[in-house]
Amino acid sequence: MSTQMGTGTTGAPAGSKAEVATSSADGASRKKKVTVRTFQKMRDRGEAITMVTAYDFPTAELAEDSGIDSILVGDSLAMVILGHETTLSVTMDEMIHHAKAVRRGARTPLLVGDLPFMSYQVGPEDALRSAGRFLQEAGMDAVKLEGGRTVVPQVRAIVAAGIPVMGHIGLTPQSVHALGGWRVQGRSPEAASALLEDALALQAAGCFSIVLESVPTRLATAITERLDIPTIGIGAGPHTSGQVLVIHDLLGLFDRFQPKFVKRFALLGADARTALAAYRDEVVARTFPGPEHGYAMTDEAWAGFELETAGRGEEQRGEAQSGERNGTGRTNRTDTEGAGLDRGPDRSK
Repeated sequence: MSTQMGTGTTGAPAGSKAEVATSSADGASRKKKVTVRTFQKMRDRGEAITMVTAYDFPTAELAEDSGIDSILVGDSLAMVILGHETTLSVTMDEMIHHAKAVRRGARTPLLVGDLPFMSYQVGPEDALRSAGRFLQEAGMDAVKLEGGRTVVPQVRAIVAAGIPVMGHIGLTPQSVHALGGWRVQGRSPEAASALLEDALALQAAGCFSIVLESVPTRLATAITERLDIPTIGIGAGPHTSGQVLVIHDLLGLFDRFQPKFVKRFALLGADARTALAAYRDEVVARTFPGPEHGYAMTDEAWAGFELETAGRGEEQRGEAQSGERNGTGRTNRTDTEGAGLDRGPDRSK
């Protein structure tokens, strides 16, 4: 991939913030905050909903500038950012920390905080407390949780408190061990029927939308048609109400593995490695930094600096020579005074 920057149709550098903001009709024209009502209106009008998973300020800002409808601060943070093997290790505090950063970077998209493992499974009270933290501490607009009919009590409790909830069925990463690995869900008639029932139950409990992950395309289409709320697909085909991908996946920044449903729209990881290697080489060769990367100082200021430091040098040399002449006496006085202190009070009286 070339690192040379061209000029876009607007006259701004291609791919720059100004170019993206101008060339994206949706991103340029949309001024209002995306809400759960926006989601529903888009679904009803047949407009595709765009969503990415992001975890920090710079990627959230990129999503904002690109006109993305929604950002999920996902528990995949554990794998993509923190380097864990599964999503199970990430804590609520870590999720809050990253959600705050996303909030600072994105003003327009609907922001959804992903409830991590064991932050809601124990029961409705824990679920409500965790969901409340996402809104109160991190400024999220909604929360997401995994599971179908088993989490209906949690969904009801959260929704009753006025917090929008996004459901998530199909491949649910927090249940990866129970599912026997990262496997497509809903391929048998029984499993497909169970997923449909889960979706209907979540809708009835008050979810404003549902993520369908790694399910057959025709099943995702059927579920989407049966529901009155939006579906967001990831590995669920093109007929859901919208799509979500992890931003590091679609930008080519995460390459430990690539699920079948991921399309890399850029290869920034490869570009980054090339850039880092070039930086290393130029530092070693001392060709970076160049004159253009430094800061100037006037000749007059430099002459003053030399004059001042020269005077200080003469003064310091004079003090050193005086110390050499009188050093023995000072040392003796100090030692004598120290010895007197060490002896303490005279106890012979």
